[in-house]
This record gives sequence, structure tokens and C-alpha cells, in this order.
Amino acid sequence: MKHFRQLLAAAAVSMTFAVPAEAETVLTVHYPMPGFFKDVMDTISKKFMEENPEIRITFANPSATYEEGIQTIMRQAGTAEMPDVTFIGLNRLRMVNERDIPVDLGPFIAKDGNMAEQGFSENILKLAQVNRKQVGLAFATSNPIMYYNADLVRKAGGDPENPPKTWDEVIALGGKIKALGDGVEGIDFRWQGDDWMFSALLFGAGGRMLAEDEATVAFNGPEGQKAIEVLDRMVKEGGLPVLTKQAGEQAFVAGKVGFAFQTTGALRNTIKNVGGKFDLRTAAIPLIDPVNGKLPTGGNAVVILTRDAEKQEAAWKFAKFAAGPYGASVVVPGTGYVPNNELAAKSPDYLANFYKENPLFRAGLEQMPRMIPWYAFPGTNGVKVTQTIVENLSRVVEQSATPEEALDDAAAEVESLLPRS
Repeated sequence: MKHFRQLLAAAAVSMTFAVPAEAETVLTVHYPMPGFFKDVMDTISKKFMEENPEIRITFANPSATYEEGIQTIMRQAGTAEMPDVTFIGLNRLRMVNERDIPVDLGPFIAKDGNMAEQGFSENILKLAQVNRKQVGLAFATSNPIMYYNADLVRKAGGDPENPPKTWDEVIALGGKIKALGDGVEGIDFRWQGDDWMFSALLFGAGGRMLAEDEATVAFNGPEGQKAIEVLDRMVKEGGLPVLTKQAGEQAFVAGKVGFAFQTTGALRNTIKNVGGKFDLRTAAIPLIDPVNGKLPTGGNAVVILTRDAEKQEAAWKFAKFAAGPYGASVVVPGTGYVPNNELAAKSPDYLANFYKENPLFRAGLEQMPRMIPWYAFPGTNGVKVTQTIVENLSRVVEQSATPEEALDDAAAEVESLLPRS
């Protein structure tokens, strides 16, 4: 009995002097497109928690697309369901900012000091700014590239070592590939889903979506007419069939399409799905105006939503880690996106050697000087605007409207959806 009392006394002493464990901060994180990002997010969060054991990352159900993701966040804003951190398509940052949903990261950046030393240059920071407010940090950035089946190019009389540099050359060779028969198509151009690939044609012609004052549509001007005519010619001359996004991707990886035009972010999955079925190559996407042409920056930014001060500090740590050199070194090889952090791109500790050893990834990297922000339409009708543009592009691909009719109809519908001052 005496021994038992001594044990209790010793336990009481040890409890008195024990140092309490640091409280754990739990962050709920939401992200879109798990097909691209699940493995990436798992890897980044695991490494982050190893380095920050006082913070635990849990994931909300991911959204299938950027469009579904933004609608989820708009619906959950201000409710208990709202995640602490989310990843939002760059063209939807304006929409959430107009609702005052994201936390302004400006004070965190000011407190941190020189962000450039951490690889966040001014140009990189601007990718996730809205009206000079730092709404997020660019996480995964992409540009559109040309994927091609070198075997089909060779069979059609082309030179895989010198792929087409202009749309005229793409369309001509696409037509020859289509003529090979056996269910082979010339081109798959990812026009479905959103306005990004139309932007690639429009910006590549030196055009813009809206006028400077954002009160009127500008995409139906001369540059937009050139852009939609290229899409029409792909159908009529280049062997572009009417396919869903998924069907087009499946046809390409099966070796049944000559050229595919879509995000560099799909590169890792494309490499995996092609396997050894054919000789896969990549190259720069042609520009209608090779001098003044630009390319839209696709991808997403990490955005902090929580209003809890303690969680905000933890979320800022996670945001910087995810968008920083380590995060970029996971995103690029794991997807095909281009690095959004300058330290990651230049340092042999991260990606410098990767690009030397993986030439298929260079096309997106080399196009980075052409990248400009993915245009974000003003007002609350951004998703409807995107759907309107896509619906009218489908009329061109299906050949149910002329390029002029589709472009004029899209312009009129979009203009009616713009906010009125």
C-alpha cells in the first residue's frame, strides 16, 4: 500500500512539471481537378506536416473542375462548411474578390519582407492579384502547348523534328493525317469546358476579351475573327472532329489523333497514358500573330478563406509552402504545369536538372515569356459568360453556324451579361 502511495505521489509530481503539448491547428483545404492534383496535394501536405507538426491538413471533397470549384466556394462562403484554404482558377479570383470572400494577403507579404528572395517575383505575385489586392499566391500555372504523334506526322509526310510553326502548317498536315484513314483524326483542340483555349487563339492574334473600359466586348474584333476562323478551318480542312474533352484525350493517347492542343498541365497524365504506344512529342503552340501574340496563363492560386487569426497564420505558412520552391518541384513533374516560383525553376536542388532530363516538359517552360493573365470577366456572371462562349464555339465545331454568326451571337450575349454601372 505504501508503495502504491509512492507511485501516485511520483505521478502527481511528473504531471505537475510536464510541459503541455502544443495545440494542433487543423486546416481544411479544398482543391479542384483531383485527376491532376490529388497525388500532388497528398505529397505537399505530407511534407508540410512533417516540417510543421503543430499544423494538420485535412481535405474537403475536391471539385471536378475549376467551374464546379468556384460555385462550391461561392455557395459555402460564410457558412460552417467553408474550407480554411482553397485553390481557385486564376480567372475566377476576381469573382470571389468582388464578394470579399478571400483574405487579403498583402499584410502577410509586408510582414514577411522580401518575397522575391523566396522565389515570388513581382510578376509571379501579379498572377493572383485583383485590382492590386493580393488575393492568393499562384500555385499551378500553365500555358497551352501542342502535343503530337510523331509516328502519324511521319506517315503523313511531315518531319517530326520540325513540327508546324504556324496554324496554316498545322491545318495542312492535320488534313493529311486525317486522309490516312483507319479512324485517324488530324486535330483535337480542347475548346470545351471554358474559354481558355479560345483565349489562346484570341491572345495569340494580339486580341483581348473586353475593351479597356470593360463595358463592351472586344473579342469580336479583327483578332477574334481570325481566331474563330482558325477553329473553323481546323474542322473543315484539318480533321478536327466533334468530340467531348474526354473522348478527344482518349483518342489521342490511343494513337488515333495527330495533333492535340491543350494545357501543359495534362502532360504527365498524357505521358503515362500513351506509354509506349507511339512516339509522343511536344512543341510550342502556334501564334496567329507571332510578334504581338500572347498566351493565357491557366492554373490556379492558393487562397486563404478563414477569418480565424490563428488559422490564418497557419494557412499563410501552408500557402507559401505549397506555392514555394518545394511545392513547384512537386507540381511540375507530377502534372506538367510550369513553375510559378523562380527559385524552383533555376535551382538544381529543385527543377533545373529536371528540364534537362525531360525534354517533353520544355515547351511550356519556353513559352513562359508569352504568358499573360487568364482574363477574368467582371461581375457575378463570369460562369455564364464562359458557358456562352463555349456554346457558340460548339456551333462552329458542329458546323451549325458560320464563324461570323457564332462570334457575333457570343458577343451580343456576353455584352448583355456584363455589369451595368
